Amino acid sequence: IHEIMENEDGVRVDMYIPRKCNATNRIIHCEDYASVLINVGHVDAEGRYVQGKFSTIALSGFMRNRGDSDAAVNRLAAKLGVARGVVEPNTFLG
Repeated sequence: IHEIMENEDGVRVDMYIPRKCNATNRIIHCEDYASVLINVGHVDAEGRYVQGKFSTIALSGFMRNRGDSDAAVNRLAAKLGVARGVVEPNTFLG
């Protein structure tokens, strides 16, 4: 039994649109309840939030379970240009 989803105009739309993890490029499955979407706000030169301006970072549960999500958010925010002075953590696993 497949239900057909329609919007208010009667146009068929997909029930689920998969997302990709910005850190690993893996598809985030619909049953990945540990995944998160984080909106990082843009600020002006004086450090004030610019209303309605933000970048979205998607992280999979895999990254969160590994404990690498904080480093991934820092790296991705620096790459998007919304964070400055981010130092890449030491990746030596000796």
